[in-house]
Amino acid sequence: MARHVRKAAVLGSGTMGGGIATLLAGVGIPTILLDIAAPETLPSDTPAQRNAIAHANLKRLQKARPPQLFSEGVLRAITVGNLEDDLNLLTEADLVIEVVVEDLAIKHQVLSAILPHLREDAILTTNTSGLPIRDIAEILPADVARRFLGTHFFNPPRYLRLLEVIPHSGTDAEVTEAIVAFGRDVLGKGVVLCKDQPNFIGNRFMTIAGSHGINLMLDQGLTIEEVDALTGPLIGRPKTASFHLRDLVGYDVSVFVSRNLYPAIPDDPAREVLVHPRAQAIAEQMMERRLFGRKTGRGFYHMRRVNGGREFWALNLETMEYEPPKEVSFESVEKHRKVRPVGERIRRLLDEDDRAGRYLWHMHAFYLAYASQRVPDITDTIVNVDNAIKWGFGHELGPFEIWDALGARETVSAFEAAGYPVADWVKQLLAAGHEHFYRYDEHRRPDAYYCVYAGEYLPILRDENALNIVELRAKSSPLAQNDSASIHDMGERVLLLEFHSKQNSIDPAIIEQAWRALDLLDGESFDALVIGNQGSRFSVGFNILLGVMLMNAGRLAELEAGVANAQHLAETMRYFHKPIVTAPFQHTFGAGAELMMAGGATVAAMELYAGLVEFGVGLIPAGGGCVSLLRRILNPVMETPNGDPMPQLQRIFETIAFAKVSGSALEARELGFLADDDRIVTNPAHLLQAAKARALSLRAGYQPPRRREVWACGRDTHAALLIGIDNIRRNGNASEYDAHIARKLAYVLCGGDLARPGWVSADYIYALEREAFMSLMGEEKTHARIIHMLETNKPLRN
Repeated sequence: MARHVRKAAVLGSGTMGGGIATLLAGVGIPTILLDIAAPETLPSDTPAQRNAIAHANLKRLQKARPPQLFSEGVLRAITVGNLEDDLNLLTEADLVIEVVVEDLAIKHQVLSAILPHLREDAILTTNTSGLPIRDIAEILPADVARRFLGTHFFNPPRYLRLLEVIPHSGTDAEVTEAIVAFGRDVLGKGVVLCKDQPNFIGNRFMTIAGSHGINLMLDQGLTIEEVDALTGPLIGRPKTASFHLRDLVGYDVSVFVSRNLYPAIPDDPAREVLVHPRAQAIAEQMMERRLFGRKTGRGFYHMRRVNGGREFWALNLETMEYEPPKEVSFESVEKHRKVRPVGERIRRLLDEDDRAGRYLWHMHAFYLAYASQRVPDITDTIVNVDNAIKWGFGHELGPFEIWDALGARETVSAFEAAGYPVADWVKQLLAAGHEHFYRYDEHRRPDAYYCVYAGEYLPILRDENALNIVELRAKSSPLAQNDSASIHDMGERVLLLEFHSKQNSIDPAIIEQAWRALDLLDGESFDALVIGNQGSRFSVGFNILLGVMLMNAGRLAELEAGVANAQHLAETMRYFHKPIVTAPFQHTFGAGAELMMAGGATVAAMELYAGLVEFGVGLIPAGGGCVSLLRRILNPVMETPNGDPMPQLQRIFETIAFAKVSGSALEARELGFLADDDRIVTNPAHLLQAAKARALSLRAGYQPPRRREVWACGRDTHAALLIGIDNIRRNGNASEYDAHIARKLAYVLCGGDLARPGWVSADYIYALEREAFMSLMGEEKTHARIIHMLETNKPLRN
């Protein structure tokens, strides 16, 4: 039985199949991608002609936004073929994923064709959002059926974390375990086990609960805008809320899923929410008018350009016409919207008796009661339900976590009195004297869940590769902390420096704690340091508002000293005598990227958006970013005989001047922000543990990088860059102020006005960085760019 997937195959190159293939290739697995042979071609035609459909689908995927490929280089790991000529390629695959259309007959046809070509130990899966796995498996020989199960990736596969795994009654347990581990550890997914029931967990819940939400809106007379104001971040859900989400997914898809689900669940009383008369009539009108959402330009909203900006006009469901945006305000929402945590906020909102409170009460009463009715029907545990909703739809809390916040004993009778029947096992839980679906430790962390089968609490299985800072704090107090950063003991003589300033912006308090961490590391108690956190981003960069405040207060010396301190920190980290591992993820901008590159090694999340973006606010990097890229990209070329510096210097200049941001860790490596030997982790929950493991692997006999000077190209190369800058300005691709900043950057990267190129100290470049930074901080147009960015989160071209 294959346990390590060294090569995979995907059958079907459409949006989902292509997305799964590029995901597999992106994590380093060579992948075979097969689709039907192009119509009107013959086996004697060229492979390009025969494989035209798969090639065309990959090209569409390359143009998709948001990007579906971790890097264009991923395509080199994909072998394209067709289902007539290239089935012999399947003999190389440890894992074969069928992703053809949701039609049982077609799936059977494809699976029958590939059976003679499967390896005897290969795992076979079908990607489906609702077809019964047992029905798909019925044509398979017994030895193949044992290695067959369902895998439901959510679209787009790169970004959506949930992977539902659905074994059928004949699937070997070890095959299921292998796919769960592969999805979690290799693909970085949040994996939940589902039973072979219609639409599994995620789509079953959100189709039923979503339909009830629309029905409730119509019955209570709320508007689309009002419901979206109530069902987004206010209750711990994404900004897309209810109706922007339908527009994003495609309303035609929602209608298709609902219409197919109704006859598939005859024993589910809640299915009647799918046939609400008025909702059905609205759906018919929207389908006739092709109001499918963003893909057709109109759905529940129509985005219009007004005075240079965007406005979302909502559909009036009475008149079926779009109307200008209206301000939405509820007294209860204003009263409670800032309450934390979100569970307590939901509880308070549901206690209110205004229109918002009544809508949210009935919405949650149905949702929670329905959740209880579906366990153990569609999955064995409440944990699977909560995780599926959180990982698949971006909710902060799953239904049973919300119910714990509301109080089961306080709500069950009210739910049932309002017509929302609660499962018997919930009443048994309460009758046994229990108050919660989860058992919590002294830090309010769930450590056990109520098992429906056992009638008692069972431990929540922990992912041994995951490390949570909350748990570190629970075990012991930080070794040191201030408002912006804390230092923790990770165990095994490894320290952790955690940022927790606003948006993890780099400020003097973080720099102070970083020096404190180095002091601790320099002692006898610790052997390595990890720099990381578990917020929504690694760091947005330097706290530019603080910089403006210092400039306006005339505290120039203090600002410059702070910049010099940051540079000194970066240089000290780089050459420290014990290993320092940085663990960046998501947004890693400006000073955050500079700190990332200052470590002795980096372990990065695959979703890493790194960039030196200072140019967008009228500045250049001044915390070591210029030095780091010169060392990483230019130095190796100039350490070889007859090296040509210009192409590499141009590359560095464009990376900074164009504020290039990587679309993934693979692209960060291509830009020079990551080194070739830096590790990339697909599962974000594993990042800190992987960084700790890397630090531990380095500590025995650790030797820091040799101290290196920096190649300075001097005045001739500087002159060439200036000509290029002037050409860009004259062509209208840069403003005069853009050119002004670019000239400062060119001066720094070339080492100033040196008559001859040569090696210079890092301190020499650092001084040029500081000088340029301080000069630009004094410019009015830089101030305007900074203020505009802070107010709009968009760059100003002045």
